[in-house]
Amino acid sequence: MVKKFFSWVALALLILSFGFAFWNLDILLRVWKAAQSGTISRQGLRSEIAAFDFGMRSPRPAVKTKISSADGMTQMHVSEGEFIMGRGTKTTHPRRFKHPVYLDAFWMDQVEVTNAMYKKCVEAGACPLPVLRLNPYYGKWAYRDHPVVYMNWFTAKVYCEWAGRRLPTEAEWEKAARGTDTRTYPWGEEYPNPSLVNFQEARIGEPISAYRYPLGASPYGVLNMSGNVREWVADWFDDNYYKYSPYKNPTGPETGIERAMRSGAYDARYNGIETYQRFKHEPDSAGLSRGFRCAESAE
Repeated sequence: MVKKFFSWVALALLILSFGFAFWNLDILLRVWKAAQSGTISRQGLRSEIAAFDFGMRSPRPAVKTKISSADGMTQMHVSEGEFIMGRGTKTTHPRRFKHPVYLDAFWMDQVEVTNAMYKKCVEAGACPLPVLRLNPYYGKWAYRDHPVVYMNWFTAKVYCEWAGRRLPTEAEWEKAARGTDTRTYPWGEEYPNPSLVNFQEARIGEPISAYRYPLGASPYGVLNMSGNVREWVADWFDDNYYKYSPYKNPTGPETGIERAMRSGAYDARYNGIETYQRFKHEPDSAGLSRGFRCAESAE
């Protein structure tokens, strides 16, 4: 009888393991590729497991949410009020010195827009296909929950408008990432590690599911705002914008050459994934580490 019981337990564990592997086929593919290339490592395997935070609950408080009818995105509510944007002084950090900003309430996408979500826009005839010869993830079931990449600013804008939303401003993005307590990372001040963020030291080497790293959530429950992929925001980029930006609802310079980007990426080091870091790129330029998420003004 005891032997039969343990046989059933073993069978149940086998089924659960198969189910996990089936729904997370991307992990098996990465391990297979690493084994084939001779780059498989214990640290890489540990980082894959750590990204799920098994048995641990996210420390974030309850946040008001809603679901987008267009693409199924969970949207997190960010309340109105003041926060401190940036870090340092005008002398030490002219590009990102700290200053107070007031924002009206808004909704921020919980995760980066995924391949599965973007596919809905393509099928609706509103969005162009990513450049498939340069994008190894789009259109493959194993990567359905990965952030859609090889996106330029124009394509990101088109998607957000199709979904009834818009690209967030730099200020909105930063508040959603760090809250109102001037934290360095979305999760607080703890040094980055593979249970919190997909960055260079995790040694995964590519974007992974947008739904992972619950322990790395921001105060508003937004995921992956320090790593995984960089994200386009609405603003034109100006190194000196903080010197003249308005206090209330800043939207960036009126004109420019490059668009602003936020978030670190899977290939960024620990000192390039802080919530206040600013990046820039030509708006028509796409890349394997460039994705986006959307925002929506709250009524």
